[in-house]
Amino acid sequence: MESGPGQEFGLYRIIFITVITLAVATGLLVGALNSDMVSVDLLWVQLEWPLGLLVLSALSVGLFLGLGLAWFFTILPLRVQLRKLRNSQPDPASSGMLNNING
Repeated sequence: MESGPGQEFGLYRIIFITVITLAVATGLLVGALNSDMVSVDLLWVQLEWPLGLLVLSALSVGLFLGLGLAWFFTILPLRVQLRKLRNSQPDPASSGMLNNING
Protein backbone atom coordinates (compact mmCIF):
# COMPACT_ATOMS: atom_id res chain seq x y z
CA MET A 1 0.00 0.00 0.00
CA GLU A 2 1.47 3.32 -1.06
CA SER A 3 1.27 6.37 1.14
CA GLY A 4 0.31 9.59 -0.57
CA PRO A 5 -0.31 13.17 0.43
CA GLY A 6 -3.97 12.44 1.20
CA GLN A 7 -3.10 9.74 3.72
CA GLU A 8 -0.65 12.01 5.55
CA PHE A 9 -3.35 14.67 5.79
CA GLY A 10 -5.71 12.08 7.27
CA LEU A 11 -3.10 11.05 9.84
CA TYR A 12 -2.53 14.67 10.88
CA ARG A 13 -6.27 15.15 11.19
CA ILE A 14 -6.58 12.10 13.47
CA ILE A 15 -3.68 13.28 15.64
CA PHE A 16 -5.16 16.80 15.81
CA ILE A 17 -8.60 15.51 16.84
CA THR A 18 -7.01 13.23 19.45
CA VAL A 19 -4.96 16.07 20.96
CA ILE A 20 -7.98 18.41 21.05
CA THR A 21 -10.12 15.70 22.67
CA LEU A 22 -7.47 15.03 25.33
CA ALA A 23 -7.09 18.76 26.02
CA VAL A 24 -10.85 19.23 26.46
CA ALA A 25 -11.07 16.14 28.68
CA THR A 26 -8.15 17.35 30.81
CA GLY A 27 -9.73 20.80 31.14
CA LEU A 28 -13.05 19.33 32.22
CA LEU A 29 -11.34 17.01 34.70
CA VAL A 30 -9.24 19.79 36.26
CA GLY A 31 -12.25 22.08 36.38
CA ALA A 32 -14.49 19.46 37.99
CA LEU A 33 -11.95 18.36 40.60
CA ASN A 34 -10.90 21.92 41.55
CA SER A 35 -14.16 23.82 41.79
CA ASP A 36 -13.39 25.67 45.05
CA MET A 37 -13.45 29.45 44.76
CA VAL A 38 -10.14 31.22 45.46
CA SER A 39 -9.29 34.88 45.76
CA VAL A 40 -6.79 36.29 43.26
CA ASP A 41 -5.27 39.63 44.27
CA LEU A 42 -3.63 41.42 41.32
CA LEU A 43 -2.83 44.65 43.22
CA TRP A 44 -5.33 46.75 41.26
CA VAL A 45 -8.21 44.24 41.19
CA GLN A 46 -9.29 41.29 43.31
CA LEU A 47 -11.04 38.38 41.61
CA GLU A 48 -12.92 35.31 42.85
CA TRP A 49 -12.14 32.46 40.46
CA PRO A 50 -12.55 28.69 40.65
CA LEU A 51 -9.23 26.98 41.38
CA GLY A 52 -9.46 24.86 38.20
CA LEU A 53 -9.85 27.94 36.02
CA LEU A 54 -6.92 29.59 37.77
CA VAL A 55 -4.70 26.52 37.26
CA LEU A 56 -5.63 26.19 33.58
CA SER A 57 -5.19 29.94 33.02
CA ALA A 58 -1.73 29.87 34.60
CA LEU A 59 -0.82 26.83 32.49
CA SER A 60 -2.00 28.53 29.29
CA VAL A 61 -0.18 31.79 30.02
CA GLY A 62 3.02 29.89 30.87
CA LEU A 63 2.75 27.80 27.71
CA PHE A 64 2.28 30.82 25.45
CA LEU A 65 5.05 32.80 27.16
CA GLY A 66 7.42 29.84 26.89
CA LEU A 67 6.63 29.27 23.22
CA GLY A 68 6.97 32.99 22.51
CA LEU A 69 10.35 33.20 24.24
CA ALA A 70 11.58 30.07 22.46
CA TRP A 71 10.54 31.56 19.12
CA PHE A 72 12.08 34.94 19.91
CA PHE A 73 15.42 33.64 21.19
CA THR A 74 15.87 30.52 19.03
CA ILE A 75 13.81 30.43 15.87
CA LEU A 76 13.91 34.12 14.97
CA PRO A 77 17.75 34.41 15.16
CA LEU A 78 18.11 31.23 13.11
CA ARG A 79 15.76 32.60 10.44
CA VAL A 80 17.75 35.86 10.33
CA GLN A 81 20.99 33.88 10.02
CA LEU A 82 19.51 31.75 7.23
CA ARG A 83 18.33 34.86 5.37
CA LYS A 84 21.82 36.38 5.62
CA LEU A 85 23.41 33.18 4.31
CA ARG A 86 20.97 32.97 1.40
CA ASN A 87 21.60 36.61 0.49
CA SER A 88 25.39 36.13 0.62
CA GLN A 89 25.28 33.21 -1.86
CA PRO A 90 25.98 34.25 -5.46
CA ASP A 91 23.15 33.78 -7.92
CA PRO A 92 23.96 30.66 -10.05
CA ALA A 93 22.35 32.14 -13.18
CA SER A 94 24.52 35.26 -13.09
CA SER A 95 27.77 33.42 -12.35
CA GLY A 96 27.75 31.51 -15.64
CA MET A 97 27.56 28.07 -14.04
CA LEU A 98 24.39 27.14 -15.95
CA ASN A 99 25.53 28.34 -19.39
CA ASN A 100 26.66 24.89 -20.63
CA ILE A 101 23.54 22.91 -19.75
CA ASN A 102 21.97 22.91 -23.24
CA GLY A 103 25.11 22.85 -24.93
